[in-house]
Amino acid sequence: MKIQSAKVIVTCPGRNFVTLKIETDQGVYGIGDATLNGRELSVVSYLEDHVIPCLIGMDPQRIEDIWQYLYRGAYWRRGPVTMRAIAAVDMALWDIKAKMAGMPLYQLLGGRSRDGVLVYGHANGSDIAETVEAVGHYIDMGYKAIRAQTGVPGIKDAYGVGRGKLYYEPADASLPSVTGWDTRKALNYVPKLFEELRKTYGFDQHLLHDGHHRYTPQEAANLGKMLEPYQLFWLEDCTPAENQKAFRLVRQHTVTPLAVGEIFNTIWDCKDLIQNQLIDYIRATVVGAGGLTHLRRIADLASLYQVRTGCHGATDLSPVTMGCALHFDSWVPNFGIQEYMRHTEATDAVFPHDYRFEAGLMYCGETPGHGVDIDEALATKYPYKPAYLPVARLEDGTMWNW
Repeated sequence: MKIQSAKVIVTCPGRNFVTLKIETDQGVYGIGDATLNGRELSVVSYLEDHVIPCLIGMDPQRIEDIWQYLYRGAYWRRGPVTMRAIAAVDMALWDIKAKMAGMPLYQLLGGRSRDGVLVYGHANGSDIAETVEAVGHYIDMGYKAIRAQTGVPGIKDAYGVGRGKLYYEPADASLPSVTGWDTRKALNYVPKLFEELRKTYGFDQHLLHDGHHRYTPQEAANLGKMLEPYQLFWLEDCTPAENQKAFRLVRQHTVTPLAVGEIFNTIWDCKDLIQNQLIDYIRATVVGAGGLTHLRRIADLASLYQVRTGCHGATDLSPVTMGCALHFDSWVPNFGIQEYMRHTEATDAVFPHDYRFEAGLMYCGETPGHGVDIDEALATKYPYKPAYLPVARLEDGTMWNW
């Protein structure tokens, strides 16, 4: 068996997705996700100009060798563009191999470690009252875990507050929009949200919160300490992770569980955090961390230190990544939770899939492969639209972490 052709499909059914389709000389094909929010065309160029020409004629069954070829064989390696291109190839090759075997992907990974995958949804509102109401809506839908984000008085367009009740797409303009931030206002307001949530709904549901890299280590430690009475499932991205030792200060001052890693690209980005047990959940993704082949290595390292997985699953990842993630989640022994932001009906139509949500859990299907396909004819009806993520500034105009 040889790789006969490969092509990149860009479509925008509500937001941009980059999909790689690899076809073999025996008629079996696989698809992978290479979406990089706001930088889609960079990945397209890398795939078309540098990766696809190398794939033609290769044996698609040699997944590990091809992964090493694309990673180790490149002198300029790592980074989000390179690793998402590798991830797309890796997903497509696993899809092909599982189809050849006539098995759902999780069987090739080693079989199920659980029947269903615990997921969390996103509840948000312009203020505490709206967010409390939104959390109740998710509880009514059967969610056992909910991320809660609220607007903060005096902060323009606070992070995590979407324009709809079920769908949230932050990449909202052809040039970056400007949002605001004020740490003191957030620290004074966010704990009140979780106090109200626990008063209203009790402690049966898991609650999560995303700091989105906004806090210094000391501020993050302060927030984690204030949130302890409300028993969060985790506090995510409480401080920027470039300086991994910063998490040591946070860890020293709070027992609120910490999660990080959705922007990580390789095992090297999280090695120290895991080995020093500075986090509780690693949020690296199939598409962001070089595919299933590499994400399995990260999970295996994490398992040695009782760190569990909590893969990013926002709408900037296509249903292809969600399908692969659910097969990974069904297998991985040290699973924690899976983020699940619902795609629009248009996206679901472009990417038909066999996974499903039921009573707070997600289930991957039994279709051979990863269970997600692409309707190429329908995809052409949604052309690419430039869209940037916002930026954030403090009240005095200083640039801050979005």
